Amino acid sequence: MKTELVWEGKYDEYGNRRPVKLPTTPLPLQRIETIDVPRDVRKAEANQQGLLFDETAFRQQHHRDDFRNRLIWGDNKLVMASLLQEFRGKIDLIYIDPPFDVGADFTMKIQIGDDSDEVQKEQSILEAVAYRDTWGKGVDSYLHMMYERLTLMRELLSERGSIYVHCDWRLMHYIRGLLDELFDNKNFRNQIVWYYPHMTPARKHIGRKHDIIFWYTKSENYVFNLDDIREPYDEQTIKRYKKPVVFPGGYKAKMNERGKIPDDVWKIPPVRNVSQEKMDFPT
Repeated sequence: MKTELVWEGKYDEYGNRRPVKLPTTPLPLQRIETIDVPRDVRKAEANQQGLLFDETAFRQQHHRDDFRNRLIWGDNKLVMASLLQEFRGKIDLIYIDPPFDVGADFTMKIQIGDDSDEVQKEQSILEAVAYRDTWGKGVDSYLHMMYERLTLMRELLSERGSIYVHCDWRLMHYIRGLLDELFDNKNFRNQIVWYYPHMTPARKHIGRKHDIIFWYTKSENYVFNLDDIREPYDEQTIKRYKKPVVFPGGYKAKMNERGKIPDDVWKIPPVRNVSQEKMDFPT
C-alpha cells in the first residue's frame, strides 16, 4: 500500500492497473508539405528573421527527410504512439500546455472576412469524442487522459531529458500528483510561477494572476545549461555591486559577468488586447 492519486478508470474491476490502450500498428503519418529552403517570394521576409531560415546553415545541418522541425497535426496520443518506434528514449525536451478548465468544449465564434460578422462553430464528431474522453466524467476523465499521454511522454524522453508541464490553479494539484507518480518525486526540479500582472475587475476573490509550470526530469543524469538562461541584472543591483562588496567576515560578493541566475517566479505581462499577437487563446 502507498499513497497515490486514484481516479475512475485507473484500475479495472479486478484491481489491476489499466494499460495505456494503443493502436495495434503505428498510424502512418501523411506528409502534407515539405519546405527545405525559403521560396523566392519569402526571401525578403526570411532575411529579416535571422537564422530561422538561413539557407546556408540549413543546407549544412539538414537533410531531406530529417526529423527536425516536423509539425504533426492530430490526436497527440495516437501521434506519440506512432513516434515510439522511431524516437523512444531519444527526446531531450518536452513542453506541454494541456487543457486547463474542466468542462470546456470546442465550440467557438469565428470572424468572417473583414466585417464584424461572426458565426458559431459547433463541435465536429472528432471534437465531440475528444470532449467526451477529456471531460465526460469530470476530473476522472481528465486525469485518465493526462495519465495515458504522460506515460507515452515518459517513454519518449531520453535519460537526460526534461518535461515542462504548463497548468493553472484549477488542476495543478492533480497534475503534480500524476507527475510524482510517473516521473518520481525525486526527479521534480522546479515549480515555476508565471506571474502576469494587469488590471483586475472587481470579483469575490483575489485576482488570479499566475500559471504554474512543473519541471521534471527523466533521471538524475539530466542536462541543464545554467549559463544559457542567465538574465541581466537590474539597474539597482548594477549600481550596488559595480565594485565587489565586502561583507562581515571577509566575504566578497560581486556580479557574474554572464548575468544573474533566474528565480522560479517569472514576471511576464500578458499580450495586450491591441497587439497583433493577440489570438484569444487562453495561454
